[in-house]
Amino acid sequence: MVERLTYRRHCRYNTKSNKRKTLRTPGGKLVYHIRQKKVKGPKCGDTGQQLRGMPAVKGHAYKRLYKRQKRVSRPYGGSRCGEAVRKRVLRAFLIEEQRCVKQVLAEKMSQNKEKSSKKK
Repeated sequence: MVERLTYRRHCRYNTKSNKRKTLRTPGGKLVYHIRQKKVKGPKCGDTGQQLRGMPAVKGHAYKRLYKRQKRVSRPYGGSRCGEAVRKRVLRAFLIEEQRCVKQVLAEKMSQNKEKSSKKK
């Protein structure tokens, strides 16, 4: 006959947060060990992809990690993936280029106006 086990915690029901594993102790007794819930891990705020290089631990466990484990050494390291950062940098560069082009065109237009006013 199988040995019967009892829950050793307050919650005595088979719930999602009360998963357990049977284990035999060195004394030959069967006991339950509580299993932790699996964590999805951090995701990119822009694309929603899993962030590589960061551990998938519960929120309160992050305070026990070192700073180098909580982030990747890159701008937006712990919150955005590399693809999203690349897009942001490219967008900023193109916007800056657009400003420069506008300024050059405005200077050319003003020079053309000055030339046309001098000819008259």
